[in-house]
Amino acid sequence: MHIVMFADQHVESLGGAQVSTRLQRRYLERAGHTVTIVAPRRHGARAAINADDPGYLDLPSMPLTPDREYSLSWPGRAADRVVDAGMARRPQPDLVHVQADFWGAFLGYRYAARHGLPVVHTMHNRVDVGIEATAPFPGLVLRALNAWRRTALRGRAGGARTGSDGWAYLRGLARGAGAVTAPSRHFARRLEAHGVFTPVDVVWNGIDDDLLDRVRAEAPAAPVGGPARFVWLGRMSPEKRLLPFLEALARADVACEVEVIGGGAQLAAARKLVTQHRLAVRFAGKLPYDEVLRRIAAADALVQTSIGFETQGMTPFEAASLGTPAVISDPDIADEIGTGVWRVDAPPDEAGRIRALAAALRRAADDIAAGTAPAPDPEMPTKFRQSSRTAAMVAVYRRAAG
Repeated sequence: MHIVMFADQHVESLGGAQVSTRLQRRYLERAGHTVTIVAPRRHGARAAINADDPGYLDLPSMPLTPDREYSLSWPGRAADRVVDAGMARRPQPDLVHVQADFWGAFLGYRYAARHGLPVVHTMHNRVDVGIEATAPFPGLVLRALNAWRRTALRGRAGGARTGSDGWAYLRGLARGAGAVTAPSRHFARRLEAHGVFTPVDVVWNGIDDDLLDRVRAEAPAAPVGGPARFVWLGRMSPEKRLLPFLEALARADVACEVEVIGGGAQLAAARKLVTQHRLAVRFAGKLPYDEVLRRIAAADALVQTSIGFETQGMTPFEAASLGTPAVISDPDIADEIGTGVWRVDAPPDEAGRIRALAAALRRAADDIAAGTAPAPDPEMPTKFRQSSRTAAMVAVYRRAAG
């Protein structure tokens, strides 16, 4: 098959959806399929990265962020013409896979409608929670977003009026899809409950087979002793709840060492809290993905702190695949992982959540010291490897393509 993927951001840029899309392409090509990825062109020095890759069809774009990492392609007729011209030089496509939520989704649905192609849509984003966490006046933003969808997809199934909130926006997009997938059971069930699509196929985002095997082989065979070693990683922004984690760590008052991996706007505030409470926390900054996995494998436990924001939450899956248990704040993610977790109670108020996280950190530190830490599911390395995820997605493709 020739699968045409549409993305909001160039997949060589930073981000979980981008990493997942790159990996899906690699494993689809290993299985003998052809993949074209349509996405906004990058800017600055980054524009040269993989610029000659025949699997990429880069669209005219404008920088979206001050660091020029992310771009926007306006989903109008000019972009449609670029897509059609680029695809005319490639093999006949069999299916469109939308891996986008905004302009990439509009362009993908428009292309599929023009050429009579079936669409599989992987929904990566809880639009309502994401916009509430990052935008002022989220209600107005969501109404504007739904109006933009109706305009961009006018005359197509996705241009229907379906409401004005985040679920209405996803409902509208999914009207043009033959199949919808989600990267977790809990997100799939929410999509179904809000009338977005039924049934939603659950296909986890996976981890590279070769990298997983290599890091597992390099991991220490036995605990090294000493204080419990916790690792936290992610974007340092409010929805990830790094600062509440540091407050909980101070309240827990346990002997432990903590490594924080990543960067973002809250780094200065995090450093201030660490100094104020004299915490044993080391900021490692941004690291290459394979090194991140090595740090997870070497830790006694991963700490996951966002609540209600993640549609999958990759880091606990990565930890479980590497044999590292996790302190998990989000009950949906804890349910998805199953074994090898310390669950954090979820009171409705933030002060209560910090107290609950502190209690969970104390339990984890005690269990690690006693050698009684819960073990992750031994089948997770098999379930989570990308080859199995690609096989599951190809089955969805074949069904959608009839």
